Amino acid sequence: MQPRIKNPATNLPGVYEAILAIHKATEKAGVPGVTLELVKLRASQINGCGVCVDLHARTLRKLGEQAERIVCVSAWRETPYYSDAERAALALGEAASRLSDRADPVPDELWNEAARHYNESQLSALVVSIGLINLWNCLNATTRQVSGEFLEQYI
Repeated sequence: MQPRIKNPATNLPGVYEAILAIHKATEKAGVPGVTLELVKLRASQINGCGVCVDLHARTLRKLGEQAERIVCVSAWRETPYYSDAERAALALGEAASRLSDRADPVPDELWNEAARHYNESQLSALVVSIGLINLWNCLNATTRQVSGEFLEQYI
């Protein structure tokens, strides 16, 4: 497997650093890191980004997450491994990663459930994190970036 080009985020001066700065800002809002990682893993599965699926599964393992929670995130509705707050974040992540799938991409019911568990700053962090992972998915999938052991340096 060979990528089409170098990763666009590292190929253009300043892009990687800008994305990283936004990412770091989201970490300060109080959403548990595991929740953010689960949402990123799920969005990456939806978008078929092997690099990000690999990276976020590795990150969750490094954070001490149980294998069941990592492996079953694609079927989170049908498994008992996630809290109500995590389920609300996962639902928001799925909806925001599938904007064109329905006329009202993020229905009030879904948003209100997330708002029951997260304050405005945390919701902002979730939405920005979802946007960022979708950006990474787009960059990686479009240019066919290849996953591998090198990801350990980013964890």
